[in-house]
Amino acid sequence: MSNPVQDSSSSSSSSSGGVDTNNDNHNKRQKHNPQESQSQPLIPGLPDHIAQLCLSHVNNPLLLFSVSHSWRRLLYSPSFPPFLSLYAIFYSASETDEFNTHPIKVLAFDPLCSRWSNLPPPPPDPPLHLLLRHPAFISRNLPIQSVSAAGQLILLAATDSTFLPALSRPLCFDPQSISWAFGPPIDTPRRWCVAGVCAGAVYMASGMGSHFSYDVAKSVAKWDLNTKKFSVDGGGSAGSEAKMAVDWKWEKLKGLKNGRFCRDAIDAVGWRGKLCMGTFLAKEGFVYDMEDTWQKMPEGMAAGWRGPAATMDEEVMYVVEEAKGVLSKYDPEKDHWEDVIESERLEGARQISASGGRVCVVCKGGRIVVVDAVAPAPERVWVVDTPPGLEPVSVHILPRISRSAPE
Repeated sequence: MSNPVQDSSSSSSSSSGGVDTNNDNHNKRQKHNPQESQSQPLIPGLPDHIAQLCLSHVNNPLLLFSVSHSWRRLLYSPSFPPFLSLYAIFYSASETDEFNTHPIKVLAFDPLCSRWSNLPPPPPDPPLHLLLRHPAFISRNLPIQSVSAAGQLILLAATDSTFLPALSRPLCFDPQSISWAFGPPIDTPRRWCVAGVCAGAVYMASGMGSHFSYDVAKSVAKWDLNTKKFSVDGGGSAGSEAKMAVDWKWEKLKGLKNGRFCRDAIDAVGWRGKLCMGTFLAKEGFVYDMEDTWQKMPEGMAAGWRGPAATMDEEVMYVVEEAKGVLSKYDPEKDHWEDVIESERLEGARQISASGGRVCVVCKGGRIVVVDAVAPAPERVWVVDTPPGLEPVSVHILPRISRSAPE
């Protein structure tokens, strides 16, 4: 089932989060008798379990959302294949405290009804104080590095108000359970590091701890999320302690040849069984394979790595050239980047995520731009309206939250 992030300005939804006015009268008639609506079969003449199998093959979930309340409830039910939603880490400059740290908020965007909703706040213990801007860094955000792996959103590294690593262990949000969980403790908490995902495993490399260490600057560690077992005392609801998986751990891997990347927040993307780590400033990079070896990045790949990068299902690699606003995809046969689309909306790209045929880009000015990367020319590009007063730090594409359907 295809699960695209939909255009918020499409005819089937409005920017205010309501459904299309063409369906208003139909929806109002159904609201008059909700019990009758709930008792009606999904498809007349078919048992509901057969009807559900048929409807699960519909490529566009927006079609199901617009037909009836019973189909809408099916879309949000735990037994139905979840459509993809947009998750974003925001900060609010208006709530900056005396230490110049910014409150972090994580919200999910439902593409079917064009509506943002708050996720449960991260656990209060230990307090999460992340430094994003400081007068010493003019017009530059300090990095908050997050990844998505195994269907979860993971906060991995950041800087606190004293310029020390803010996270001693990853903080994970699971859309299925709507809860937070702690990852395994990091041997040396760090910031300004390499962060990436490949085949369901999270990788952290280089970076700086409380002070510079050459050993840390060359280090590489892997955390496999494919196997986990939660402790009995887990909570996970708002205001309670997060669950912690008792068998998660970081595994040390073969280190880098040098520590030159320790002061950069670098993209590392999983691509065809390899982890590609590039930096568009130096126009160089490295590739890590599953045999625990590092190789120099192909010349063409490194030359075209001119902005934030991401992969679609770890098969197709995309990069956005931040200066020109060009989205390109990598051709491994020619060792060349092929332009997909150029748009001024993509200028100043800071971070991207790709899945379900969509490439979502955080750009300067606090814009979230979505590109339909697989649509026939001309490709579609649109902007997702963000909540007032919040500026996006990063975006991720994950399955929708398991909750009741919006009315």
